[in-house]
Parts: sequence; C-alpha cells; structure tokens
Amino acid sequence: MKYPYGISDFQDINTNGYFYCDRTDKILLIEQAKSQLFIRPRRFGKSLVLSMLENYYDVAKKNEFDKIFGNLAIGKNPTEFRNSYFILKWDFSCIDPSGTADNIKQSLFDHINACIENFYSFYNYKGYDLPKIKINYKNALYSIKSMLSAVQKTPYPVYLLIDEYDSFANTVMMGVQSKESRYNAIVHDEGPLRTLFKMIKSSTSSSMFDRVL
Repeated sequence: MKYPYGISDFQDINTNGYFYCDRTDKILLIEQAKSQLFIRPRRFGKSLVLSMLENYYDVAKKNEFDKIFGNLAIGKNPTEFRNSYFILKWDFSCIDPSGTADNIKQSLFDHINACIENFYSFYNYKGYDLPKIKINYKNALYSIKSMLSAVQKTPYPVYLLIDEYDSFANTVMMGVQSKESRYNAIVHDEGPLRTLFKMIKSSTSSSMFDRVL
C-alpha cells in the first residue's frame, strides 16, 4: 500500500494507487455554503481538500470526471454543480514575506497577477475563448476586476480557492526580524491583505465570485 505522504494533488493520489480515505461525500455539505473559511492544524489535509474541489468543479476536467472520481462516493452520486466552474486558485505560501510592507504588497500582487495570467492562458488553451484580461502589475485588484468582467461574458462562474491564506502574514508576525508596524501595515487598516479580502467579500456578494473557500 502506498501512502501519499507530502502529496496534495488529488488526481495524482486517486489515479496512481495511493491510499485515500474517501471523504468526497462531504462535497455535498461544502456546497451548502457559498463562502467558507476552513481552519485546521498544519498537515491536516487542507491543501488536499482544495485539490479535491478543484478537480471536482473545474469545467476543463469534465471529460476526466469518471477517471478521477468514478470509484468514490461523489462519483456515484455527483451534485448538479460538478465540472461547472472556472477555478481560480491562490497559494499565499508563494508570497515572499521579506522586505518592507511595500515589498510584500508587490509580492502579493505579483502572485495574484501570475495566477490570473495562468487562468487566462489555461482556459483559452482548453478552448473556452475568454475575452482579453488586462493585467495591472502595480495593482492586482484592477486585474481581478478585469478577469471577472471577462468571465461574466461566458456561461461559467468562478470558484476562488485560497490556500495558505494567512501564511505570509504569520511569517511576518512571527519572524525574528519582523516589526509590528510592518505587520499592521499589511493586515490592518487599509493594508493590502485587508483590502484584498474586502474586495473578495464584495465580489462574492455581487455574484462575481460565485464561491470562495
């Protein structure tokens, strides 16, 4: 029996003979709320849950559904929303927490912009013909709005998955060289992280992001 230690790619685990304790029946419960914050200890499997949802909801993986989920509970009784979303995924562990607050803000914007560029190229490659998305490398919030405007011209809503959402903020707060003023500049008042999540909340309320986890 192969154990998937350190592997958080759901498709890799379930199609390459790794042990997997089937929890896909919980997808139905997750669907009951459009926006959720899922908090568990480190190494608890949060990233694997996000990968499971990414594979389940991604419209570009519709033809692979039976291969990925056919032997699992949700594969035998899928919900109506399977393979019906564009997936936008952010991994905040990729953001550089060093430097000044402005440096960290730019690293945050760089990551989001890179994810949006990948989103655009991936779905166009898959044949979904998205309208052009304008990227502002100094202001990722503009890029997000441009992406959402493009997506609204298609039949598919966006499911936003955020992994390690507090990773770089915790690193800034707990690092040996961390300064409280720098942490406050990032997560309090009108800092970039707070402003970003306010925008996500607003976009969810207006149905631009259909679901967020």
